[in-house]
Amino acid sequence: MKSKKMVLLMVVFLFALASTLAGCGSNNTKENSNGNKPSETQSANSTESGGQAGDKLEPVKLKVYLIGGPQRDLPTVQEEMNKYLTDKINATVDITMIDWGDYSKRLPVITASGENYDIAFTSSWAFDYLPNATRGAFLPINDLLEKYGQDIIKELDPRFLAGSQVNGKNYAVPVNKELASQWVWRFNKQYVDKYKMDITKIRNLEDLEPYLKQIKEGEPADITPLAVPKGFKPYMPFDFLLGDEFPVGMNMNSTDGKYVNILESDELKSSLKTIRKYYQAGYLRKDVATLEGIDNIKTGKWFADREQTQPYAELGWSRSAGYDIVTSPMQDPVIFTGSATGSMHAISANSKNPERAMMFLNLLNSDKYLRNLINYGIEGTHYKKISEDVIEDLPAMKDGYQMPGFALGNLFLTYSHKEDPADKWEAFKEFNNSAKVAPSFGFNFNPDPVKTEVASISAIVKEFYPPIMTGAVDPDEHLPKAIAKMKDAGLDKVIAEAQKQYDEWKAAHK
Repeated sequence: MKSKKMVLLMVVFLFALASTLAGCGSNNTKENSNGNKPSETQSANSTESGGQAGDKLEPVKLKVYLIGGPQRDLPTVQEEMNKYLTDKINATVDITMIDWGDYSKRLPVITASGENYDIAFTSSWAFDYLPNATRGAFLPINDLLEKYGQDIIKELDPRFLAGSQVNGKNYAVPVNKELASQWVWRFNKQYVDKYKMDITKIRNLEDLEPYLKQIKEGEPADITPLAVPKGFKPYMPFDFLLGDEFPVGMNMNSTDGKYVNILESDELKSSLKTIRKYYQAGYLRKDVATLEGIDNIKTGKWFADREQTQPYAELGWSRSAGYDIVTSPMQDPVIFTGSATGSMHAISANSKNPERAMMFLNLLNSDKYLRNLINYGIEGTHYKKISEDVIEDLPAMKDGYQMPGFALGNLFLTYSHKEDPADKWEAFKEFNNSAKVAPSFGFNFNPDPVKTEVASISAIVKEFYPPIMTGAVDPDEHLPKAIAKMKDAGLDKVIAEAQKQYDEWKAAHK
């Protein structure tokens, strides 16, 4: 009897000891949440990344493809990441950067080859999220999120996950960043000051006219009043089906939920008359319809252009230009479906380690130390800390480690630079919270049933849009030709298919 009591007491003692040690481990983890590197003696027993202890997991190497130019110091930074990841989830990463222009060409080939990579950057504009999710290139991650991605769910604005669903499933983890979209007019401040302009009165294309006239008449000929390239399009208040390079959308004020041909809208016809008048007045460059890009920011020889903004964007543009740039909004912030899919990480359907891949993504979106390590490199080598969450770049960052921060994970975890406003990330959250939600938010159109028509229409768009949208040709003559050619290519069929899919989606989401 005594021996049984002794055994029982021993079991209770060991259980209490184990609980105490586990509590100590938990405290260590919390102390590291401020972004400082953990103690080298910390074990791999953390259960924060999916509820499994690192020392109970088999070691794996995750193959990761990210967008952006090659970085000289990536191997060194990756070595530091792997020390940390081994400790946290018993995994290492093998990251390959693929340059901006090549990414959307190479990733489909890699995927089609059946390579069992684990994670890839995807978005609405690179390695297109929707068609790849629809065709089975990416793994559905809802169950993985619930089991191993609880920190993602906790940190991420829920509208990101809602807006990126395809047929009720998520196929990638969106980056927590600005969710809203807003177009602004940008102005070279020296001319705003010189002519004492009140740019708060400028919102639509027509509002620009007296100010463009002042610049044209008062400045040398090499100063371009409206400095835009051939990709310019007047702002249209539409929720676009496939981006503003495709002429199908739903009016932002729509109450009937109908997709229309934007080329036939009164809003576009009015704007085209205005831009044609501006072109004839010499407010745009004569070669605008063939101008691939424009170096106005570098030269400073411009008055106005247009761009998409985010909080404090003026500071970044001014810093890059070396002179002050100010803005005036064309429209209020809006959250589109495409806004939610602007930067994401998908787990490959061919991944052999989907659970560990989700654990890694969970850390990228919740662990400040890891998130800043992949973003800024190694403290003391690539940057130095000015204060707890404020840094200053060192020469090694510029020379060997300039990663695209928006494409790496939860942006709100990243350090600020000393010139950034103290409320930078709070301003981003307020920007997101203040935005209007587009009529079709959450609806993802599957173009496969009309892919031939979409491809043909897209080719016609490339032919007609630059001269028409920049005012280089008479819209009364050329717009009807463009519409007729697109209708012959199946534009009405695309609109009908879009309406069918949208109505089905709407009925399922009442």
